[in-house]
Amino acid sequence: MAEKKQVGLFFGSFNPIHVGHLIIANTVLQETELDQIWFVVSPQSPFKKQASLLAQAQRLDLVRTAIDKEDKLRATDVEFSMPKPSYTVDTLSYLSEKHGERYQFNLIMGSDNLVNFHKWKNYEQILDRHHIYAYERPGIEKSDFHNHKQVTIVNGPLLHISASMIRKYISKGKSVKFMVTSPVLHIIEKYNFYK
Repeated sequence: MAEKKQVGLFFGSFNPIHVGHLIIANTVLQETELDQIWFVVSPQSPFKKQASLLAQAQRLDLVRTAIDKEDKLRATDVEFSMPKPSYTVDTLSYLSEKHGERYQFNLIMGSDNLVNFHKWKNYEQILDRHHIYAYERPGIEKSDFHNHKQVTIVNGPLLHISASMIRKYISKGKSVKFMVTSPVLHIIEKYNFYK
């Protein structure tokens, strides 16, 4: 039986996907044993308000556009058909049941998420069955999970770039050139997203 491919799941609303997300994905690929990273586009986060959220199909399209021709990066809409709000543990279980023979799924998150990880639904089950790669974020205190055997802290460039900053710039008519890839910027401008 072939060895399972190690896949890192990078969850997010990606509203929109920006170069910070891509730099994190690339850094995690370079610094770990992961074979692929799948961007899991969330339809609705239990922790985020819906108001400024672009339609899920449009956000998925932007992610696919951003990672086009990158063979180690994939976009998935797996959560679109799952009950909402979607919880990470349920998505991990679903993907493991469906693709478990070929892939071992791991979790990628910002180290800021480790601080409240004990509040996640069935967090013990996640730690029991999946490895977590936590990308260091600036100014975040270490949590109890920082030294957990199932957690690896990944250090890389610290970027103060956010999707909310990009949306604000666009709404004010400012340029977001270089914050998103050129093909993504083309789609945002073509369809007047975030205006």
